[in-house]
Amino acid sequence: MKIIVIGSFKLEPDQKKRLELLGEVSYLQDTKESKEKALTQLADFDIICSESKPIANIIYDLKDKLISFPFVGVGFLDLKKLTNNNVRVANAPGCNKAAVSEWILGMMIILSRKLLKYIGIKEIGENDFLEEMPGLAGKKVAILGKGNVGSRVGRICEAFDMQVAYFEKGDNILQSTQGADCTINCLANNQETKGLLGKEFFEALKNKSFFVSITDTEIYDVDALIDAMDSGHLAGAAIDPAGIGIFNPKGDVYKKLKNNPKILTTPHISFHTDMTERVANDIMIDNIEAWAKNKPINLVN
Repeated sequence: MKIIVIGSFKLEPDQKKRLELLGEVSYLQDTKESKEKALTQLADFDIICSESKPIANIIYDLKDKLISFPFVGVGFLDLKKLTNNNVRVANAPGCNKAAVSEWILGMMIILSRKLLKYIGIKEIGENDFLEEMPGLAGKKVAILGKGNVGSRVGRICEAFDMQVAYFEKGDNILQSTQGADCTINCLANNQETKGLLGKEFFEALKNKSFFVSITDTEIYDVDALIDAMDSGHLAGAAIDPAGIGIFNPKGDVYKKLKNNPKILTTPHISFHTDMTERVANDIMIDNIEAWAKNKPINLVN
């Protein structure tokens, strides 16, 4: 097999060795050349390892290839087009579960314990001491989605002595989130979840509860969330908006969220740790090894 790795991958020596055992491996920093030249460069390769950005402008012109991605979300792809071109795509499910779970729990603690208010505070008044401090122990958390991230977050919440409820496919979402002190959106972005969390959803959440999300903003109504914050119905929110591009603080949706003082917003960085990178690259190579054995794994089309 001929394999090409496109982009600034930080492959460890053992990972490079695994790839080299599978075939002839080449490395390309990017595909900033013309579309025609990029396609010519990739024509002879059977397998492409790449982030999404380096091949975004040519992916639907590729033919007869396996693309192995070192990330989870592939909702941005037109899988039917790729299948018609005999381009198969494999992703890396679960590669980010440790990092994203850390981000979610960190935000839950910051929100519930009001840490941003008290870190570095110079004076404590009597009203500060008397204000309600909900904490997490004994509280109910509703987790939307029980995949790799959602199930891990649930186990951690149970270790924090929280009551955990899940919303899964086929459930009634308003019933699943009823009475929850914190609702965590871990839903995958697909045709069934697009626009699922609208005005009715946010209005039905428990008064003074928290909302945390690490998924694509196409799943929830950003304006309805902001309205729920501005009205005081929700006590706080933490958002790492997928779908805006990683490390992108310039998008309109990000700016809209960031400008609300009650919403803790990061530019899609919840997945970003050394562990995610290591695990993602391992799974990316696992996909190729399985493909070589005619026992493919993690295919999305």
